[in-house]
Amino acid sequence: MTVATTTEGAPDRHLILVDGSGYIFRAFHALPPMTRPDGVQVNAVFGFTQMLTQFLQKHIGSHIAVVFDAGRVTFRNAIYPDYKAHRPEAPEELIPQFALIREATAASGVCCIELDNYEADDLIAAYAKAFRDEGGRVTIVSSDKDLMQLVRDGVEMLDPIKQKPIREPEVLEKFGVPPSMVADVQALAGDPTDNVPGVPGIGIKTAAQLLLEHGGLEGLLAAAPSIKQPKRREALVANAELARISKRLVLLDENTPLPEPMEALAARAPDAEKLERFLRTQGFRSLLARLGFGEAPAHPAVAARQSMPLEPAVPLEAEAPPFGPYETVTDLDALHAWIAEARAAGVIGFDTETDSLDPLRATLVGLSIATAPGRACYVPLRHGHTQAQDMLSAPPPTQVPPEAAMAALKPLLEDPAVLKVFQHAKYDLEVLAQPVNGGIAVAPVDDTMMISYAMEAGRHGHGMDELSQLHLGHTPIAYDEVTGTGRGRIPFAEVPLDKATAYAAEDADVTLRLWQALRPRLRQDGSLVLYEQVERRMIGVLRDMEMAGIKVDGVELARIGEDFSQRLVTMEARIHTLAGRPFNVGSPKQLGEILFDEMKLPGGKKGKAGAYSTDVTVLEELAGQGVDLARAVLDWRQIAKLKSTYVDGLSAQLDSRSGRVHTSYSMANTTTGRIASTEPNLQNIPVRTEEGQRIRRAFVAEPGHVLMSADYSQIELRLLADLADVPTLREAFAQGEDIHSRTAAEVFKPPSGTVDKEARRRAKMINFGIIYGMSAFGLASRLGITPGEGRGIIDAYFGQYPGIRDCMEKMKQEARTHGFVRTSFGRKIWIADINTKDPARRAGAERAAINAPFQGGAAEVIKRAMVRLPKALRDAGLSARMLLQVHDELVFEVPEAEVDATSALVKRVMEGVAELRVPLAVEIGTGRSWSEAH
Repeated sequence: MTVATTTEGAPDRHLILVDGSGYIFRAFHALPPMTRPDGVQVNAVFGFTQMLTQFLQKHIGSHIAVVFDAGRVTFRNAIYPDYKAHRPEAPEELIPQFALIREATAASGVCCIELDNYEADDLIAAYAKAFRDEGGRVTIVSSDKDLMQLVRDGVEMLDPIKQKPIREPEVLEKFGVPPSMVADVQALAGDPTDNVPGVPGIGIKTAAQLLLEHGGLEGLLAAAPSIKQPKRREALVANAELARISKRLVLLDENTPLPEPMEALAARAPDAEKLERFLRTQGFRSLLARLGFGEAPAHPAVAARQSMPLEPAVPLEAEAPPFGPYETVTDLDALHAWIAEARAAGVIGFDTETDSLDPLRATLVGLSIATAPGRACYVPLRHGHTQAQDMLSAPPPTQVPPEAAMAALKPLLEDPAVLKVFQHAKYDLEVLAQPVNGGIAVAPVDDTMMISYAMEAGRHGHGMDELSQLHLGHTPIAYDEVTGTGRGRIPFAEVPLDKATAYAAEDADVTLRLWQALRPRLRQDGSLVLYEQVERRMIGVLRDMEMAGIKVDGVELARIGEDFSQRLVTMEARIHTLAGRPFNVGSPKQLGEILFDEMKLPGGKKGKAGAYSTDVTVLEELAGQGVDLARAVLDWRQIAKLKSTYVDGLSAQLDSRSGRVHTSYSMANTTTGRIASTEPNLQNIPVRTEEGQRIRRAFVAEPGHVLMSADYSQIELRLLADLADVPTLREAFAQGEDIHSRTAAEVFKPPSGTVDKEARRRAKMINFGIIYGMSAFGLASRLGITPGEGRGIIDAYFGQYPGIRDCMEKMKQEARTHGFVRTSFGRKIWIADINTKDPARRAGAERAAINAPFQGGAAEVIKRAMVRLPKALRDAGLSARMLLQVHDELVFEVPEAEVDATSALVKRVMEGVAELRVPLAVEIGTGRSWSEAH
């Protein structure tokens, strides 16, 4: 480390305190299992050493130390025995690495600091205060919120992941108070991670507001009896002592004894011999090379596999090589060498660079291959001149001719003995299947996006950059960095090859490393069957559906569009009459002014921009009060949306060559496992309205074919009867009864014994509403009754079916305890905000926890059917193609001569994909159009 000096030449006294725990756990969770030559696991040691040495090369200070926790028990446990009681023990495979990590720190020439009975945070606080008092400045390398109370003039933090400083403005943004009040906020809000109790019902925002009003914790507690809000007053008065205990737990002890004198923290160069010996003992070859202790040898080839591997091989060396530099492949001989290396490796990362986000219209610009971590290349295919080359009249860059490159790659990409790993494989598979890109049927494949999704749907996003940061501790090069942004953006084909290589080859490298990190976790997580039998197989199924598309009658679509246009004109005229003057019906601002300023209707609320809200909730409430203008605008909006989205939108996305539209299915965007349809979204066309049916009439079959709709009947209610073990509901489904009439009879008990239409409607509303965690208020508003009547209906429902209430309470408790719920088929669905102190957000999370197993279970049922049907149809010699998936419905295009056989097969497969305590039922319909079939 270089010692900084001031402009006058005097040493700049700058102490850097590294939070060792943050580095350790980030390294451990980011890297796959690694063992050194004698079998000792060292993944955390390697990651820690790599991060520390990189940090030392970039940051300058006169003093530095890494601070560690000496043990789990500290003086705080004497204050509050349950402090950190919920913290799990460190993983068994990490514990032996702690001593090696301290050895790595010392070998790097950095002082290690720890002290029994005190936390690392206390030591950081004490050293920061002592050094600052001596006139020095301090940087704390950590993003731990507990340390933010130490920020002040001369003491700042550095986020080690974002590499951004944390000063008073950042603390104020996070907590709503200056650093001096952070401990007070934590004392009130508590901390479930450390089991700090806090004051029930007080969150961070409320705590900040109260503390700023009353000047601190003691000022607030003194004023608590006079606070106006009853619940807040009662909570503060009853828990005043608990708040004081909480502050003693969160307040860092700046008077902690200093186990090492300040001069021991002076920055010094590492002992080269000692550091080299340590790195060689651990087998960290790449670090040896990077630090100048010798060259890292080329990665040895792994013997060719005879069959596709199901788990990643154990790493040959305990090291994670750097991300780059990578090779640019510009001639066929070099490409053949990479292909041979890929065959030997048996598992490769692969990625494509194209000129379009639409895979059916995209042309390959280049592709990248990774054969091992840190070992990757980019193969440019269609790069052109850059602006600089044009100015110099330079020749185009040398590259492999696209046809020759794809001909060479085709045997590799179709080789069953080589596993191709992608991130978002469906896109790349569709691109490579296009004739212009080689017409390659890539197999077998793994998809890191779907591996992550199978384990952690709802917990975080599953894009490559996010996964890389989460699991590898690495931020990949952004697309904007190489192409620019806005008007200055250039096509990827014009990016200079050195920059294109760094970006594209890194994507393949990151993908392969993610596979090595995530694939082994599938079995440990209990998600291997879900991934292998459902998510992985869905990639090819959806690829084929997207490529097939569905035919649209352009003439009928134009006719619908013309009719909608005329209706909109008529509706606008009526709206103007109801408003008393003309205005832009599509302008929420103008509508709000008419409703609330001119018509003086109650309930108007202005947003931040100063305009009244006129969203669907506001208009429906007004319409319910008999405001004709509100109802007329709602009707106008529905037609306008249908026209713009499904008439104009479909026309724009219609393939002129085939007369078909090709929706795109998003596989990892929902928390429950459901598939989403985009561009165009064919899942939101209204089913029960006349306008929705007209639009579906425009979707037609090819000549000699019909469209077949196969729709699961009441799948979520069947899952409810199965999960909640409700005998009467199971009996009703088994006997094919009308479930809503049966529910109405049992809940409302009509004196005549006959269920009328209104009773059935109410039963249907509660049957479906209960799955979504509907409240008494929500049911009342939908049925047009008082909240008290709504509560009475829900109480009667749970009184008749107590198993349902028990089931739902069990789901909420599972979510609170584990952070997720499971479907009947084992998928984990993570529930955000389930333990938040914000009542509104927590209530929303509880509703999500109730609904997720049903919606997720329904998604699982139809996915299981989708992965079985293509093979079943092929094995039966049938030519039907699956075209669409819309919630619980599948749409097929079927030759007229095969309708009966296809119908029987589809019904048998769909009803047999899951064994529940109630039968699955599928309704089949056929017709020339989607409207006729459904």
